Amino acid sequence: MTRVAFLVLVIGGGILIGTLTAPDIWYASLTKPSFNPPNWIFAPVWSALYVLIAIAGWRTWEAKKSSPRMRLWWGQLGLNFLWSPVFFVMQRPWIALLIILSLTAVILVFIWRSWALDRVSAATFIPYAAWVAFASFLNLAIAILN
Repeated sequence: MTRVAFLVLVIGGGILIGTLTAPDIWYASLTKPSFNPPNWIFAPVWSALYVLIAIAGWRTWEAKKSSPRMRLWWGQLGLNFLWSPVFFVMQRPWIALLIILSLTAVILVFIWRSWALDRVSAATFIPYAAWVAFASFLNLAIAILN
């Protein structure tokens, strides 16, 4: 796969999932913690992160298509794309919390496994790890408050 294919896969998948699972009246009615960011911030943050995720995916694919690191990369993408339908469509914040905590773990393992082999791929996942860790706390707070 090419760089463009990874960009289309990740950004296109993110746009598709985001469009199909956009927050609705249920989400608007939830009690949110004081640290909940404004809704407009999510699209630009995720757009930037999806570019970084695609870069790491392409670099990992080019290094070795069937490596453990590539399986971690696919795993994080699957968990990433699973979270929104579970949280917003199924309206299951506690199950979504388990998914996002698993996603955080996979991201951290990807960084750890990539650090010695491809520091660029590892580094592109650092902002992703930070955002998903924050999102995990947000998910937990929303689950507790509701």
